[in-house]
Amino acid sequence: MTKTADHPLLSDFDVAELIKWRRNLHRQPELSGQEERTAQTVRAFLANTAPDRIITGIGGYGVAAIYDSGTPGLRVLLRCELDGLPIEDLADVPHRSTSPGKGHQCGHDGHMAILAGMARILGQQRPATGAVVLMFQPAEEDGSGALAVVNDAAFDALKSDYAFAIHNMPGIPFGQVLIKDGPVCCASRGMTLRLTGRTAHASQPEMGLSPMAAISRLMPGLTALSSPSGTPTGDFGFAVVTVTHAQMGAPAFGIAPGEARLFVTLRTLTNAAMSSLVERAEALAQEVAQGEGLDLEIGYSDVFVTTENDPDATAVVRKAMEEVDVPCNVGLLPMRASEDFGHFGRHAKAAIMLLGAGEDRPALHNPDYDFPDQLIPIGARIYAAILKQLAEQS
Repeated sequence: MTKTADHPLLSDFDVAELIKWRRNLHRQPELSGQEERTAQTVRAFLANTAPDRIITGIGGYGVAAIYDSGTPGLRVLLRCELDGLPIEDLADVPHRSTSPGKGHQCGHDGHMAILAGMARILGQQRPATGAVVLMFQPAEEDGSGALAVVNDAAFDALKSDYAFAIHNMPGIPFGQVLIKDGPVCCASRGMTLRLTGRTAHASQPEMGLSPMAAISRLMPGLTALSSPSGTPTGDFGFAVVTVTHAQMGAPAFGIAPGEARLFVTLRTLTNAAMSSLVERAEALAQEVAQGEGLDLEIGYSDVFVTTENDPDATAVVRKAMEEVDVPCNVGLLPMRASEDFGHFGRHAKAAIMLLGAGEDRPALHNPDYDFPDQLIPIGARIYAAILKQLAEQS
C-alpha cells in the first residue's frame, strides 16, 4: 500500500477520501447550535473506524470517540469544531456552500477532516497506553460550545490529562506551527445596550425622549476605552472596544425615535482585564443613560474566556515538532481573536496551536476563504507526533 510522505499511517487513498469528505462538509455548513446533519456525518465516519465508544449529543450536537489501549496511561483529548459561519460563500471552487448565507470560512471543515484522519489512524492502531478522545465540539463560533461540553454530565467519561487543538491560520507560512505558553487568544464578549425613551411626532420631537444624543455620546465614549496598544503581545492591559451595530427608531420620516440598540464587542487579553473593562463600559452606559433620562438594559452574548496554554502541554508540542521537523515558533501570538478552547484548560493541561495555511491565502472569515486540503495529512502528522511524545513520557 502506498503511503503519503505526510504521515506513514495515512495512505494516498485515505487522504483522497478525507479531502472528499472535507469538501462535502464544506458544501453543507451549519451554524452554531444547529449542527445536526454535520454531527450525523461525523458519527457515521467515526463508526467505520471502530472506536471503543462513541458518545453523541454532548453540549448540544457534540460527538466524541474514544480509542482505548486497554492499559493504564495518559488520556489525551484532541478537539475540533463542527460549526460554520453566517457568511455567504463566494469561493470559486466546485465544493462551494450550497446553503445560502452560510459557509465554512473559518476552516472548521478542515479541522474535522484532520481529526477524521486521526480516527483512521487510531482505528488501525490503538495508542500504546492510555486512551485518545476525539472531540468534535459544537458551537465554537458563538463561544457557547466548549462550556456546554465541559458542563455536560457525559463529559465525565471524556476527562483527560492533556487536551490539544489545531486552528488553521492564513498569513503564516504553510505548514508552520505557532505556539506559546500563557494567553494565546483574547477574552471577548458581545455587549448589547438597549436605550428606551419615548417616541414623538417628527414635527414635535420635544414631546418625546430621543436616544439620539446618548447613542452619539456612547459610540465614541465606549471605543475610547480601548488601550493605545494595537497588539496584545506582552501587554496585559490590552483592550479593544468595537461598535459593531447601531439601530435607532423605525425607518420612517414621521417618527422621532424613542428606542435605540447598540452592539459592542469588548476584547482583552486576560479574564481579569475583561472584568475591569466590563465594569468601566457599564458605568459609562449608565452615566449616559441617566443623564439623558433613558431606561437602560444591558445584555451579553458570544462570551469567550481567554485561552491560555499550559507550559507542560506547550513543551510537549515543541518537542514533538522537533521530532518530526515541523517549523515551530511563537510568531504573532497572542492573537486578538477569541477561541472557546480555553474551557478545556479547566480540566486538562491544554494547548492550542496555529497551523500555517499559507501567506497568500484569503484571511479567515473572508467570504472566499477555503481550507487548503494539503493541511489535512500535516495536521494528522502533528497530532500523531504529540501522541507519540506523550507515550514516551508516560
